[in-house]
Amino acid sequence: MTETARFNRPARLLHWTMAALILAMLLIGAAMVTSLADYSTLVALHRPLGILILLLAGLRLANRWRHAPPPLPANLPVWQRRAAHGSHILLYGLMLAMPLIGWAMLSAARYPVILAGPVVLPPILPPDPMLYAALRRLHTALAYGLFALILAHLAAALLHALIHRDGVFASMAPWRSRPAGTAAPPKRRSRSLESLIRSP
Repeated sequence: MTETARFNRPARLLHWTMAALILAMLLIGAAMVTSLADYSTLVALHRPLGILILLLAGLRLANRWRHAPPPLPANLPVWQRRAAHGSHILLYGLMLAMPLIGWAMLSAARYPVILAGPVVLPPILPPDPMLYAALRRLHTALAYGLFALILAHLAAALLHALIHRDGVFASMAPWRSRPAGTAAPPKRRSRSLESLIRSP
């Protein structure tokens, strides 16, 4: 993969922003289960973050549709290509499904989805305690699945960055790195040093 084979700037910005938000959501979700004293505060953070992730996931899909991602290395095994493709489909699916299921779950429980101040989202399902219980279980199960998928994604990223060094990680890295095997450009000597050398 060449140095120029990178995701475009919006894709990289959305990727790292969403990575931080999803990590925060998972931590908040875990804290909601273990800390009843701060439950209301955590829920107040959890709801708007979930909707924000849903909006950013939509933007990310639109950007990906308009700008094709850089190709994977030609020497990558077929099973790794399929795993990468499948894991990305699952990640996008979960990034869209998790907030929608949470929204539906709260609607079924007649809980308002408050974003900020007076901004409240309308319910998307009628009140139904049984449906709320089912959606709550599904939301929890998918959260565990998302956590496992993120760990696998992180492991693959580290493998490409530290072991293979094939440019896969560099294509999404927020910084621009030199291709493997290339040396740093020589430092340009200052004008005063050049004049000193040339003087008799």
